Amino acid sequence: MSRFNLGTHALFLPIILWGVLLGGIVYSHVVYFPVYLSDLPASAIVVTGKYGMDEAPFWMLIHPVLVLTLVINLAINWKFPPRRKLILTSLGIYIVVLIITSLYFIPELMAFKQSAESNISPAEWRARGSNWQHRSWIRGVFMFAGFIPLLLALTKTNDFEKHFPD
Repeated sequence: MSRFNLGTHALFLPIILWGVLLGGIVYSHVVYFPVYLSDLPASAIVVTGKYGMDEAPFWMLIHPVLVLTLVINLAINWKFPPRRKLILTSLGIYIVVLIITSLYFIPELMAFKQSAESNISPAEWRARGSNWQHRSWIRGVFMFAGFIPLLLALTKTNDFEKHFPD
């Protein structure tokens, strides 16, 4: 990599942030959601109790910052088609996942939080929680897949880097 290539170095920030995002996804699915959604409505205390956990600040911070760094990297690397295509692929997958998240996953999480006040049976809540977790694992796979083009973009060098290596 050339020390003069801003596009190459700029890619490190969204790659690091995407790694943080993936860590949050894995943690949520391995530690948090199995407990939270295990016995709704009783297990909703994980988020509604006096010391309830609130993951929203993490997600509300990481998503806009990561989207912004992807857009900035797209602009910086725009004149280099191999990187542009890969960054666009990652950004496209991310935006699609965010849209699906806002239409299905977030509303369901809000319903789970209010499950104690509903007339829905515990058996139905457990089924909804189980379905949500399975679908969320699929969503997580797409997020992992969306990370790969971003990593591949880092491997693409342009003519400047070929002629002026470190």
